[in-house]
This record gives sequence, C-alpha cells and structure tokens, in this order.
Amino acid sequence: MDRRSAYSDGLLLLARRELSVSQMRSRLLDREHEADEVEDAIQRLLESGALNDTRVAAAYVSSALRIKGRGRLRIQRELREIGIPADVAAQALADAFGDVDERTLIKKALDKKLRAGQKTIATRQEYARVFQFLVRQGFSAATVTNVLRAYRKGQVDG
Repeated sequence: MDRRSAYSDGLLLLARRELSVSQMRSRLLDREHEADEVEDAIQRLLESGALNDTRVAAAYVSSALRIKGRGRLRIQRELREIGIPADVAAQALADAFGDVDERTLIKKALDKKLRAGQKTIATRQEYARVFQFLVRQGFSAATVTNVLRAYRKGQVDG
C-alpha cells in the first residue's frame, strides 16, 4: 500500500478544518512522517496560503467571542495552547475586541448562567460560584467584580 506524503496528509487535514502551524506539525508527526518531510510540507502549505496562523487566530477569536461568549484572557490562553504565536494572537484579539464592551459580555454570560429573570445575587456562595465561572470564562477579575456588585445590589440595567 502506498503511503501518502506529508503534504497530501496536510491538505486532507486542512480540508476538514483550519489548523495552526503547530497543530499541523504535531498531527503530521503523529502520522509518522519524517521530521524533514513534515517541515517541507508545512513550508509548501504556508507558501500556497493553505496554512495561515493569522487566519486561524482570527477565526478562532471570532468564534470564541461571538458564539461562545468567552473573555479575552481565556481566548488568549486557548490561542497559546493551539500554538498561535504571541504577536499573531495579540493582533487577532485587538481586532476582535476593539469595539467590544467587556461589561456587556459579562452581563450576557450572567443572563445565561443565572435563572431566568434573576437580577440579584443573594448569597456569598452564589456570588463566589458566579465570580469563579466568569473568571474561568476569561473575564478580568476587576471587571467581573464591578458587574457583580450591581447584581448583588439588584441594580442591574436591562
């Protein structure tokens, strides 16, 4: 049986979904391609534009922000985990979060997390649970605290 080249495998992987350079390298090596063949394949994929960390980062940030409602810190961590270079990640985050109000994102996440119509957080345990949830979603602790103060006092607008 003929073995596919690393380049062919790379194209097949990209046909399924966008991958970062780091993810591609890892997957091709997992498929037992030689390291030098993998590097050649990655170079060809980069030159053809099929592999593009900038495009991957922009799509990832957009999805995590608009669909999943995640905060900047979590998205930044996830980009690092998939091997996006720090400068590319920073630019993608700046582009996506440029006109986004973090307080509004936190309120949307709270609306999903709290029971329907609930506009106050009554107990310390509930406050701690919601605070931890929002910080895990990637929102800054300071902004979460400011938004939760309004919920704790029942002074939520909207």
